[in-house]
Amino acid sequence: MLIEEETGKILGAHLLGQNAGETINIFVLALKFGISDRELRQVLWTYPTFISDVKDMIE
Repeated sequence: MLIEEETGKILGAHLLGQNAGETINIFVLALKFGISDRELRQVLWTYPTFISDVKDMIE
């Protein structure tokens, strides 16, 4: 992930592996709608899922 340090704006993301397509959609939404890394960390993700790891990917 590329995150602008000062603002927390997500600039880009790259994933490889099983269910990467499902998870990358979250980052596409963040890019399109200007969702910051801080805002993504506050989302309550269903667990256990691949997408629940998004908050760990940001840190």
